[in-house]
Amino acid sequence: MTVTGATGLFVTFEGGEGAGKSTQIRRLAASLKDKGHDVLVTREPGGSPGAEAVRHVLLSGGAERFGVRMEAMLFAAARNDHVEQVIRPALNSGRVVLCDRFIDSSRVYQGITGNLDAAFVDALEEIAIDGVRPDLTIILDLPASVGLARARQRGEAEGASGAPDRFEKEEVEVHEKRRQAFREIAEAAPERCRLIDAQRTEEEVASEIMAIVDAMMQERGGTGMEQ
Repeated sequence: MTVTGATGLFVTFEGGEGAGKSTQIRRLAASLKDKGHDVLVTREPGGSPGAEAVRHVLLSGGAERFGVRMEAMLFAAARNDHVEQVIRPALNSGRVVLCDRFIDSSRVYQGITGNLDAAFVDALEEIAIDGVRPDLTIILDLPASVGLARARQRGEAEGASGAPDRFEKEEVEVHEKRRQAFREIAEAAPERCRLIDAQRTEEEVASEIMAIVDAMMQERGGTGMEQ
Protein backbone atom coordinates (compact mmCIF):
# COMPACT_ATOMS: atom_id res chain seq x y z
CA MET A 1 0.00 0.00 0.00
CA THR A 2 1.12 3.54 -0.66
CA VAL A 3 -0.29 4.93 2.61
CA THR A 4 -2.21 3.39 5.47
CA GLY A 5 -5.79 2.78 4.43
CA ALA A 6 -5.15 3.56 0.77
CA THR A 7 -6.77 1.34 -1.83
CA GLY A 8 -5.64 3.13 -4.99
CA LEU A 9 -2.58 2.68 -7.17
CA PHE A 10 0.04 5.42 -7.56
CA VAL A 11 2.09 5.32 -10.78
CA THR A 12 4.69 7.96 -11.60
CA PHE A 13 6.39 8.60 -14.93
CA GLU A 14 9.97 9.84 -15.11
CA GLY A 15 12.60 10.51 -17.76
CA GLY A 16 14.35 13.26 -19.64
CA GLU A 17 12.93 15.95 -21.87
CA GLY A 18 11.08 14.56 -24.90
CA ALA A 19 10.94 11.01 -23.55
CA GLY A 20 7.19 10.75 -24.21
CA LYS A 21 5.86 10.83 -20.65
CA SER A 22 2.72 12.83 -21.44
CA THR A 23 1.89 10.68 -24.45
CA GLN A 24 2.29 7.42 -22.55
CA ILE A 25 0.30 8.69 -19.59
CA ARG A 26 -2.59 9.59 -21.89
CA ARG A 27 -2.49 6.15 -23.51
CA LEU A 28 -2.33 4.30 -20.20
CA ALA A 29 -5.14 6.40 -18.75
CA ALA A 30 -7.36 5.63 -21.73
CA SER A 31 -6.63 1.89 -21.50
CA LEU A 32 -7.35 1.80 -17.77
CA LYS A 33 -10.58 3.76 -18.16
CA ASP A 34 -11.70 1.31 -20.86
CA LYS A 35 -11.23 -1.45 -18.28
CA GLY A 36 -13.45 0.34 -15.78
CA HIS A 37 -10.84 1.97 -13.56
CA ASP A 38 -11.26 5.42 -12.04
CA VAL A 39 -8.14 7.29 -13.21
CA LEU A 40 -6.67 10.64 -12.20
CA VAL A 41 -3.96 12.16 -14.44
CA THR A 42 -1.81 14.85 -12.86
CA ARG A 43 1.65 16.40 -13.15
CA GLU A 44 4.54 18.07 -11.37
CA PRO A 45 5.36 20.75 -10.73
CA GLY A 46 1.67 21.51 -10.52
CA GLY A 47 -1.44 19.39 -10.17
CA SER A 48 -3.18 21.56 -7.56
CA PRO A 49 -4.04 25.28 -7.68
CA GLY A 50 -1.24 26.25 -5.31
CA ALA A 51 1.31 24.04 -7.04
CA GLU A 52 0.32 25.33 -10.49
CA ALA A 53 1.14 28.87 -9.34
CA VAL A 54 4.60 27.69 -8.27
CA ARG A 55 5.01 25.79 -11.57
CA HIS A 56 4.90 29.04 -13.53
CA VAL A 57 7.62 30.57 -11.36
CA LEU A 58 9.86 27.51 -11.67
CA LEU A 59 9.53 26.73 -15.39
CA SER A 60 9.70 30.37 -16.47
CA GLY A 61 13.08 30.63 -14.74
CA GLY A 62 11.76 33.18 -12.27
CA ALA A 63 13.45 31.44 -9.34
CA GLU A 64 16.68 30.54 -11.15
CA ARG A 65 18.59 33.61 -9.96
CA PHE A 66 17.97 32.60 -6.34
CA GLY A 67 19.85 29.34 -6.82
CA VAL A 68 19.07 25.64 -6.99
CA ARG A 69 18.53 25.36 -3.22
CA MET A 70 15.64 27.83 -3.42
CA GLU A 71 14.26 26.01 -6.48
CA ALA A 72 14.35 22.72 -4.57
CA MET A 73 12.40 24.23 -1.69
CA LEU A 74 9.80 25.63 -4.08
CA PHE A 75 9.45 22.22 -5.75
CA ALA A 76 8.97 20.66 -2.31
CA ALA A 77 6.32 23.22 -1.34
CA ALA A 78 4.45 22.60 -4.59
CA ARG A 79 4.72 18.83 -4.10
CA ASN A 80 3.34 18.96 -0.58
CA ASP A 81 0.31 20.95 -1.73
CA HIS A 82 -0.17 18.53 -4.63
CA VAL A 83 0.07 15.47 -2.36
CA GLU A 84 -2.30 16.76 0.29
CA GLN A 85 -4.87 18.39 -1.97
CA VAL A 86 -4.95 15.89 -4.84
CA ILE A 87 -2.89 12.69 -4.65
CA ARG A 88 -3.61 11.44 -1.13
CA PRO A 89 -7.39 12.00 -1.36
CA ALA A 90 -7.52 10.26 -4.75
CA LEU A 91 -5.60 7.22 -3.48
CA ASN A 92 -7.73 7.02 -0.36
CA SER A 93 -10.84 6.92 -2.53
CA GLY A 94 -9.45 4.00 -4.55
CA ARG A 95 -8.42 5.80 -7.73
CA VAL A 96 -5.45 5.06 -10.01
CA VAL A 97 -3.20 8.15 -9.98
CA LEU A 98 -0.87 8.69 -12.94
CA CYS A 99 1.62 11.48 -12.32
CA ASP A 100 4.00 13.11 -14.82
CA ARG A 101 7.16 13.47 -12.66
CA PHE A 102 7.47 13.12 -8.89
CA ILE A 103 10.23 12.56 -6.33
CA ASP A 104 12.79 11.07 -8.73
CA SER A 105 12.84 14.24 -10.82
CA SER A 106 13.86 16.25 -7.76
CA ARG A 107 16.54 13.70 -6.92
CA VAL A 108 17.93 14.04 -10.45
CA TYR A 109 17.37 17.68 -11.41
CA GLN A 110 18.11 19.38 -8.09
CA GLY A 111 20.15 16.66 -6.41
CA ILE A 112 22.42 15.16 -9.09
CA THR A 113 22.79 17.92 -11.68
CA GLY A 114 21.94 20.69 -9.21
CA ASN A 115 24.74 19.47 -6.91
CA LEU A 116 22.61 19.70 -3.79
CA ASP A 117 23.56 17.62 -0.79
CA ALA A 118 21.70 14.29 -0.84
CA ALA A 119 20.72 14.61 2.82
CA PHE A 120 19.10 17.99 2.12
CA VAL A 121 17.16 16.60 -0.87
CA ASP A 122 16.05 13.58 1.17
CA ALA A 123 14.86 15.79 4.03
CA LEU A 124 12.80 17.96 1.68
CA GLU A 125 11.34 14.84 0.10
CA GLU A 126 10.22 13.36 3.41
CA ILE A 127 8.46 16.59 4.40
CA ALA A 128 6.87 17.07 0.98
CA ILE A 129 5.39 13.60 0.48
CA ASP A 130 4.63 12.69 4.12
CA GLY A 131 4.51 8.97 3.42
CA VAL A 132 2.89 9.03 -0.03
CA ARG A 133 5.27 7.08 -2.26
CA PRO A 134 4.72 5.61 -5.75
CA ASP A 135 3.72 1.97 -6.04
CA LEU A 136 5.30 1.94 -9.50
CA THR A 137 7.63 4.29 -11.37
CA ILE A 138 7.95 4.06 -15.14
CA ILE A 139 11.27 5.53 -16.31
CA LEU A 140 11.27 6.26 -20.05
CA ASP A 141 14.84 6.03 -21.29
CA LEU A 142 16.40 7.38 -24.48
CA PRO A 143 19.57 9.31 -25.43
CA ALA A 144 19.42 12.96 -24.43
CA SER A 145 20.09 14.13 -27.98
CA VAL A 146 17.05 12.22 -29.24
CA GLY A 147 14.81 13.53 -26.47
CA LEU A 148 15.88 17.14 -26.99
CA ALA A 149 15.26 16.85 -30.74
CA ARG A 150 11.74 15.59 -29.98
CA ALA A 151 11.19 18.44 -27.51
CA ARG A 152 12.31 20.99 -30.11
CA GLN A 153 9.94 19.53 -32.70
CA ARG A 154 7.11 19.70 -30.20
CA GLY A 155 7.98 23.30 -29.39
CA GLU A 156 8.01 24.29 -33.06
CA ALA A 157 4.60 22.69 -33.53
CA GLU A 158 3.19 24.54 -30.51
CA GLY A 159 4.60 27.93 -31.54
CA ALA A 160 5.23 30.54 -28.85
CA SER A 161 3.57 28.39 -26.17
CA GLY A 162 6.14 25.67 -26.84
CA ALA A 163 9.28 27.74 -26.15
CA PRO A 164 11.99 25.84 -24.20
CA ASP A 165 11.43 25.99 -20.44
CA ARG A 166 13.93 26.48 -17.61
CA PHE A 167 15.32 22.95 -18.03
CA GLU A 168 14.87 22.20 -21.74
CA LYS A 169 17.27 25.01 -22.67
CA GLU A 170 20.24 23.46 -20.85
CA GLU A 171 23.17 21.77 -22.63
CA VAL A 172 22.84 18.22 -23.95
CA GLU A 173 25.64 17.04 -21.62
CA VAL A 174 23.55 18.02 -18.61
CA HIS A 175 20.55 16.14 -20.00
CA GLU A 176 22.65 13.04 -20.63
CA LYS A 177 23.90 13.16 -17.04
CA ARG A 178 20.28 13.21 -15.93
CA ARG A 179 19.51 10.25 -18.13
CA GLN A 180 22.25 8.25 -16.44
CA ALA A 181 20.98 9.33 -13.01
CA PHE A 182 17.48 8.04 -13.82
CA ARG A 183 19.02 4.75 -14.98
CA GLU A 184 20.88 4.47 -11.67
CA ILE A 185 17.66 5.08 -9.73
CA ALA A 186 15.97 2.28 -11.68
CA GLU A 187 18.85 -0.07 -10.94
CA ALA A 188 18.86 0.81 -7.24
CA ALA A 189 15.08 0.37 -6.79
CA PRO A 190 14.01 -2.55 -9.04
CA GLU A 191 11.01 -3.33 -6.80
CA ARG A 192 9.48 0.05 -7.69
CA CYS A 193 11.04 1.17 -10.98
CA ARG A 194 10.78 -0.20 -14.52
CA LEU A 195 13.21 1.11 -17.14
CA ILE A 196 11.51 1.33 -20.54
CA ASP A 197 13.27 1.75 -23.89
CA ALA A 198 11.54 4.85 -25.23
CA GLN A 199 13.23 4.77 -28.66
CA ARG A 200 10.70 2.21 -29.88
CA THR A 201 7.36 3.06 -31.43
CA GLU A 202 4.71 4.72 -29.31
CA GLU A 203 2.56 1.59 -29.58
CA GLU A 204 5.34 -0.76 -28.46
CA VAL A 205 6.14 1.39 -25.43
CA ALA A 206 2.45 1.67 -24.49
CA SER A 207 1.98 -2.09 -24.75
CA GLU A 208 4.88 -2.81 -22.40
CA ILE A 209 3.67 -0.25 -19.86
CA MET A 210 0.14 -1.67 -19.90
CA ALA A 211 1.50 -5.18 -19.34
CA ILE A 212 3.52 -3.97 -16.34
CA VAL A 213 0.54 -2.19 -14.77
CA ASP A 214 -1.77 -5.16 -15.42
CA ALA A 215 0.70 -7.50 -13.73
CA MET A 216 0.99 -5.23 -10.69
CA MET A 217 -2.78 -5.01 -10.33
CA GLN A 218 -3.06 -8.79 -10.48
CA GLU A 219 -0.36 -9.17 -7.83
CA ARG A 220 -2.22 -6.77 -5.57
CA GLY A 221 -5.46 -8.64 -6.13
CA GLY A 222 -7.14 -5.56 -7.54
CA THR A 223 -7.17 -1.97 -6.29
CA GLY A 224 -10.64 -1.81 -4.82
CA MET A 225 -12.14 -0.78 -8.16
CA GLU A 226 -14.34 -2.51 -10.67
CA GLN A 227 -12.21 -4.71 -12.92
